[in-house]
Amino acid sequence: MPVPAAQQPPRQVYLDHAATHPVLPQAVAAMVGQLERGGNPSAINATGRRARRILEESRDRIAAAVNADPVEVIFTSGGTEADNLAVKGLFGHRHGEDPGRTRVIVSAVEHPAVTESAQYLEAHGGARVEYLPVDEFGFTDPARLRELIASDPGGVALVAVMWANNEIGTVQPIAGLAAVCHEFSVPLHVDAVQAVGALPVDAHLPGIATLAISGHKLGAPVGSGALIVGRSVGLTPTIHGGGQQRALRSGTLDAAGAAAFAAAVDTVSQDLAGESRRLAALRDELIRGVRAAVPEAVLRGAEDTGHDGLRLPNNAHFTFPGCEGDSILFLLDGAGIASSTGSACSAGVPRPSTVLLALGLDEDTARGAQRFTLGHGSTRDDVEALLAVLPEVYSRARTAGMAGHTSSLR
Repeated sequence: MPVPAAQQPPRQVYLDHAATHPVLPQAVAAMVGQLERGGNPSAINATGRRARRILEESRDRIAAAVNADPVEVIFTSGGTEADNLAVKGLFGHRHGEDPGRTRVIVSAVEHPAVTESAQYLEAHGGARVEYLPVDEFGFTDPARLRELIASDPGGVALVAVMWANNEIGTVQPIAGLAAVCHEFSVPLHVDAVQAVGALPVDAHLPGIATLAISGHKLGAPVGSGALIVGRSVGLTPTIHGGGQQRALRSGTLDAAGAAAFAAAVDTVSQDLAGESRRLAALRDELIRGVRAAVPEAVLRGAEDTGHDGLRLPNNAHFTFPGCEGDSILFLLDGAGIASSTGSACSAGVPRPSTVLLALGLDEDTARGAQRFTLGHGSTRDDVEALLAVLPEVYSRARTAGMAGHTSSLR
């Protein structure tokens, strides 16, 4: 018996694509097909050879999407593993060649997979972590990077700057940063997890040594990712075993996951420019609507009204003064709208976003964050549904206040 209209749950509106994109049907079909065929890609029997063919064809398709060579695609379990392998692997190789190379330069707005890998090396591997600052919009400056490297170029093991920020959507001047690294022969690692599928990405820009990708941000299942490792790049492996994938990442290869990953990459790459324009226009509507519905809300990250590629086309990030982002999130969730605060949570205690603090925001302001991210299934109806409930949600969240937190929480 159908549920009466009055008892039906509210329509679900998904505005959290930066966290994970719903799995695309093309990816499901590719994964299920290979799961049914089975086989270990390292086996030399017919079933194994078929699995190997699927795996290598997937590698080819993923490489083509980021202008890489197929042999440079090292499959991983996702972006976090790719970032760990890049940062630890580059440092291990460079420091092993020259113990004087201890400097690890990372931007102040990196994903924890990069920042915490660098901090691990500082605590256990003899590294010295230095942070490349950002301005109030989250941009790094190639001239500032040049100054940092030039102070002691022989001591730099690696530089790590993400292509586009996962929280505020700011797109970094990667070509300029890579050119600086190339000038000093210093390897640059780029976390391109949010950029691939949203922007044109070129893994062969001079200066880029490694580049991380994650499948579930594109519409593949969680558990698939890749690190692009240049042919001439030296990397110390972090996993040892059977010597698969240039001996950089040992382990039985997941042909089904690779097939799903490649199918998702193919799907989002078919009309990348057109879909990016559509999402940017929808993002602009969302930004205008939020500003009209809640004039107190402040957009964080770069403005991109001219669609010049300064901000991810699907990202709108705001801070709402006088309230907790978690309060807004739960109230929106109750109204059937999924969003994100974009901030980390440690041991159950809400913490302000380190990205927002790097922009110069105080802790109370940073705790009022809310991120809305669009995807390939997003429509104007989704934006209108958000705007219809947002004023009341903000009013209720502001009435609840800061939940007892004060700026003394550090």
